[in-house]
Amino acid sequence: MSVDSSRRIIVLRHAKADWPAVPDHERPLADRGRKDAPVAGRWLAGTGIIPDLALCSTAERTRETWKLFAHELPSRPRTVYEDRLYEAAPGQLIEVLQEVPDEVETVILVGHNPGVQGLTEVLAGGSEADTLTRLRSTGFPTAAIAVLAFEQSWKALEPAAAHLTTFYTPKD
Repeated sequence: MSVDSSRRIIVLRHAKADWPAVPDHERPLADRGRKDAPVAGRWLAGTGIIPDLALCSTAERTRETWKLFAHELPSRPRTVYEDRLYEAAPGQLIEVLQEVPDEVETVILVGHNPGVQGLTEVLAGGSEADTLTRLRSTGFPTAAIAVLAFEQSWKALEPAAAHLTTFYTPKD
């Protein structure tokens, strides 16, 4: 595969979390989150876009989301649980994505807001206006998915380098 071939980034915000008296990093999913995560996984599986690699925050709610989501995919990609994704700003998320091996065509990043919305907006410089406008008007709800495409190597990923091709929310 050429490093200039088409690549995709699937950005998944964790499903709805509960608010028990535990540290933020340890918050589990709420009942609604446990219902929404597999629905989102089925939606992605139905698009035919299947990740080669998953990068998942180490927080309990992201790990639980990913487990329920990935169960709906036709095959489970290699998963890396990454501390740097927790509470990460868009620039930090781009740095993690720049480390993805060149043989990976499609990566899913399972993370948190406001970082995932910021990442999507920063990367989606050349997107269709209606998709980007919809993202900005709805925000990035829990269990939402953005799919971005770009034509460079992972190392060359930078702001405005991608196109936001799809934006799914659980209300869809």
